[in-house]
Amino acid sequence: MTTSRTSGTPSGPTDLRVLRPEDWDQWYDNLLRAFGGMTESAEERELWKSLTELDRSVGAWDGDVCVGSAGAFTFQVTVPGGASVPAAGVTMVGVAGTHRRRGVLTSMMRRQLDDVRSWGEPLAVLTASEPAIYGRFGYGLATHSLTIEIDTTRVRLAVPDGTDDVRLRYAVPTEALDVCEAVYARRVSERPGMLARTPGWERAMVLDPESERDGASPLQCVVAERGAEVVGFARFRVKPDWDVTGSNSAVVVEDVHALDAPSHAALWRFLFDLDLTSKIIARGQPVDEPWHHMVSDIRRCGLRRRDALYVRLVDLGAALEARTYQAPVDVVFDVEDAFCPWNSGRWRLSGDAKGAVCVRTEDAADLALSVRELGSAYLGGVSLAGLAAAGRVREVRQGALAEASVAFGSVVAPWLSHGF
Repeated sequence: MTTSRTSGTPSGPTDLRVLRPEDWDQWYDNLLRAFGGMTESAEERELWKSLTELDRSVGAWDGDVCVGSAGAFTFQVTVPGGASVPAAGVTMVGVAGTHRRRGVLTSMMRRQLDDVRSWGEPLAVLTASEPAIYGRFGYGLATHSLTIEIDTTRVRLAVPDGTDDVRLRYAVPTEALDVCEAVYARRVSERPGMLARTPGWERAMVLDPESERDGASPLQCVVAERGAEVVGFARFRVKPDWDVTGSNSAVVVEDVHALDAPSHAALWRFLFDLDLTSKIIARGQPVDEPWHHMVSDIRRCGLRRRDALYVRLVDLGAALEARTYQAPVDVVFDVEDAFCPWNSGRWRLSGDAKGAVCVRTEDAADLALSVRELGSAYLGGVSLAGLAAAGRVREVRQGALAEASVAFGSVVAPWLSHGF
């Protein structure tokens, strides 16, 4: 990889280079400072150091001082149709406050997307600390999640047949990690947006520093079994809250994964019924979580929607060919991509539930849009018709918008199952 430069300080240019092992600590300290300067436990720091892929990370340097950081994890993301597609998980992006508005971020994004293309990965994905930042680099909001706060003194669950056949047992989170990861791995292909975890990432799921508990208990785990088979698990904490009326403690849910409806219901019923608790708090939930249809009063579940995963098509043709389409589609896109101009131009997408072909064409356009809109629609959770209603997709051929909108949809809502 070659070294590129950005405009730098008055005393000299800013060097952009691949991260070296001996520079990791300063590189990471710059990141922590950019996110407010909070300290981390030795366990957290060691984990993120072990997960950092040095050859996929870059730093911006002003002399011997690190002033910018950006990394990319090696991920596989599920797309509509169930395929697992290589994706660069963009992460650890930060610029020192002393070097803002000097092109450092743009330089790192330019270098990173060029690298992702050279690695043959058709997608880049990220979660945004500030949503306004990444649209100019071609990232589109592709998935949403829910934060919930359920009043379990007022809300009850109606569970499906077979729930009582599921046995639950407490387990030490670290000791049950292998069986829980096996359940998660079986679920990955079920939803677009889910990430196949590479070795080492399982440790992040049970990282439990006291500084991150916000006064709640250490991490707890319950495993669901049917016969000798583990069919689900829940990881959670309990946050105590007592007053003169008694306990108003909360169950803080971290993960719930199950292989079937009865197992899913058994785990949520357990969380609803924990003694001395009166509410459930959970973040990052799928927007179509099954318990929505099991609760007695959805209004008392405190649903709040927010953005989650942003998707960037790096190799547009390969990305659109990697997924399937829930209805036959034959449409020509006229795509604008100023930041990655190799994607610009007209592309014909022909596909259905069995597969797709996407190639360059000289044929007349049916729809005109930017790569950002294609990224938003890619996982099936954002409608092209909805984007058109906002003026971000233009229909050239009448009927093409409806055809493409239906085809790009997903039977289940896409979901980012954990952050990175």
